[in-house]
Amino acid sequence: MRKFLLASMLIAMSLTQVGCVVPIYSSSRDDRARQLIFQSESMRHIPKIWERIWGLDMPDVATPYRTHGGVI
Repeated sequence: MRKFLLASMLIAMSLTQVGCVVPIYSSSRDDRARQLIFQSESMRHIPKIWERIWGLDMPDVATPYRTHGGVI
């Protein structure tokens, strides 16, 4: 029982060190290149999405000088 437990622990640890059991990308070079291009294109849009979420892409409506705000 002890040998079985140690062997199963060794296998589990080696699987975590090797990488993913199921590969993310295709084994075909052409398909893998297309998948990597699509992924990098989606990563390229993250800063723009982040600016849109936080409203950083909107024009600033605050004036650089203080205004009265009332009718004079």
